[in-house]
Amino acid sequence: MDESKRTSFVPLLCLFFLLVAAAAPGCAAYNPRMLFLVKPDPIVLQDHHGALLTGNITVNILYYGRFAPSQRAIVADFVRSVSAPTTRAAQAGPSVASWWRVTSLYRGGGARLRLGRQLLDERMSLGRSLSLENVTALAKAAGHHRGAITAVLTAPDVLVDPFCMFRCGVHDHASAGAHGRALYTYLWAGNPAKQCPGQCAWPFARPVYGPPMPPLMSPSGDVGMDGVVISLAALLAGTVTNPYGDGYYQGDLGMEAATACTGIFGSGAYPGYPGTLLKDPATGASYNAVGLGGRKYLLPALWDPTTSKCRTLV
Repeated sequence: MDESKRTSFVPLLCLFFLLVAAAAPGCAAYNPRMLFLVKPDPIVLQDHHGALLTGNITVNILYYGRFAPSQRAIVADFVRSVSAPTTRAAQAGPSVASWWRVTSLYRGGGARLRLGRQLLDERMSLGRSLSLENVTALAKAAGHHRGAITAVLTAPDVLVDPFCMFRCGVHDHASAGAHGRALYTYLWAGNPAKQCPGQCAWPFARPVYGPPMPPLMSPSGDVGMDGVVISLAALLAGTVTNPYGDGYYQGDLGMEAATACTGIFGSGAYPGYPGTLLKDPATGASYNAVGLGGRKYLLPALWDPTTSKCRTLV
């Protein structure tokens, strides 16, 4: 996909510093420099009436580089929790499933996600330094694209140009099939633990940009993986509501379901402050959603099309 079609998620404190791309993004990026930007309501994401992802959608995950089993479990449990039945998701505090249900308010009624294949590429078949074209190739090689989203997650020591400087992750679509006529969706998110925790794991790391704020305790105890979950959550929401660049987005800035609410995790958020969050009394960790098995997460606010406002869980 041409770089001019990519839009960014940047944490600058002033909207006029936003680096953006073309009006009809084919690929949307989760850019670190917006992690501290809280935009005023109302925000209107225009429905461009293109196809959305609805119904049952499988999320296949390719782990590129070394991920410990405990790290993979954080991601797998999150995906399983997204569309968990109410009876299984009934836990103390707001649930991951209730966070995801905001996407059902978009045209088409939303997508029900389930965890599919989990693939490991620990030997890094394309090397330790990747381009976004390499990410596309990895997603394509993973196969099983029908009715699925392929998530490529890269380890902390894998360099993806332009990770950290311009983005924490992207989602896009590409063609597959014998004649290249079938479209499939994929996303990439990087683990920022070594390269840029202050950019892509805020508010669990001291920010590089914006007002200084002491980092919060991450719910899993793994700052990098909790940053991956924030990026993954935002990109999944963007993928189902704007999979092919002609769904829901704000024209000139390319904002989507989660990126329209960048930096907002709880009520009362403002630049440099993520908002009111829940705190685990045992660990002191900050979170706003509970998944299956009681696992806690911090998830970004999502734009609610019925109110044109960012909806938070707490």
